[in-house]
Amino acid sequence: MKPTVIIIGRPNVGKSTLFNRLVGKKLALVDDQPGVTRDRRFGDAAIAGLEFTIVDTAGWEDTDEETLPGRMRKQTEVSVEGADAALFVIDSRAGLTPLDEEIARWLRTQEIPVIAVANKAEGRAGDAGLYEAFSLGFGEPVALSAEHGEGVADLFEALYPIIGASEDERDAADRAGEIDEEAEASGPLKLAIVGRPNAGKSTLINRLLGEDRLLTGPEAGITRDSIAVDYQWTMPDGDVRDIRLIDTAGMRKRALVVDKLEKLSVADAKHAVDFAEVVVLLLDATRGLEHQDLKIAAHVIEEGRALMVAINKWDIAENASSLFNGIKGALEDGLSQVKGLPVFAVSAKTGKGLDTMLKAAFEIREAWSKRVPTSALNRWFEDAIETNPPPAPKGKRIKLRYITQAGTRPPRFVVFGTRLDMLPKSYERYLVNSIRKELGFEAVPVRIVLKAPKNPYSKD
Repeated sequence: MKPTVIIIGRPNVGKSTLFNRLVGKKLALVDDQPGVTRDRRFGDAAIAGLEFTIVDTAGWEDTDEETLPGRMRKQTEVSVEGADAALFVIDSRAGLTPLDEEIARWLRTQEIPVIAVANKAEGRAGDAGLYEAFSLGFGEPVALSAEHGEGVADLFEALYPIIGASEDERDAADRAGEIDEEAEASGPLKLAIVGRPNAGKSTLINRLLGEDRLLTGPEAGITRDSIAVDYQWTMPDGDVRDIRLIDTAGMRKRALVVDKLEKLSVADAKHAVDFAEVVVLLLDATRGLEHQDLKIAAHVIEEGRALMVAINKWDIAENASSLFNGIKGALEDGLSQVKGLPVFAVSAKTGKGLDTMLKAAFEIREAWSKRVPTSALNRWFEDAIETNPPPAPKGKRIKLRYITQAGTRPPRFVVFGTRLDMLPKSYERYLVNSIRKELGFEAVPVRIVLKAPKNPYSKD
């Protein structure tokens, strides 16, 4: 028999949309109004070969059992019996509600593995609700967009140890942890090369490979598709490291991109950034740093990727020292969200500086993937607050209680406290800069989310 997975949650969080996504058909009726689903619906679901029976349920409502919503809730409670796993769905854009918390309390009394699913998490509008979901007590929530199909791979990773593995494998997974972050950080380095047209991206990759693997030439815009090439780099000490090099199309100013094919190429290059772990922004030493380079860099940082800057064609650069210092200064001024970006002088033609750049790429990925021990994180937090206490606007004291690291790749932190809506942005920047400096996240994008408890006396 296939394992059974139940979808549970309050009304209108997207349970039926998720059901339809997993079965691959629009079997369940979906509408914006709550209460559309009333009876349990069963379907055959599959994710990457993992097959199971998925059960859609009515929205859980806090009401008398004799009413229609109450009888619908009773159906949901019964469906948990005998199920192998439960997907507890919340609306990440709306955040946690008292009803979500009531459902979580009930689920914690049941003998069933529960995976928290933060639906509607496309873009960044759902970040706050995603971080709130950590407080439910079901481990790291899965960020998902049932409507757009984003995050299904992460759902597979969460489900497989529960319903896809043998009993012995599940025991081993419990001991090792469902996600081995160290293994991710030690696998092949996914390194994307981005930049304006004709900066020498394909030439640089050809130099590393030692062959003319990618088409190059003086014409700008030769590369159209993002091309991934597996490469084994022999370090100066003889150690061999695996790298997946990703060449991308040149990105011009949006106003200049009118051809449909070029638009598709630029979109493909941006998608390659999402796939990468570390991104090298390649500059042309004969043209210096331009506004378009800063826009590309800002996009990489916005996507949470570790960023490095390499100045190519260094073998023909004029006034090299002043050029290098000028570019570093302009990056500091133009990218205030990340300070101290590593900058390298390289030559795709001669191979100068490429080993140094690759060594640094592995180091920055290690920082991007790092998890800080809770004790060390709280020691830093206490010292940071003592050194520079938060202000008291209008005489009202802002209290920062504690901090937790919500995730890695990029590193994400949640700060809990009171009156956090009054905390100035300058103090948030102070915390981010201090995290980078004191905890070893230099030049890595760091995310901080402020989380205040709901006021039970609020009229909102």
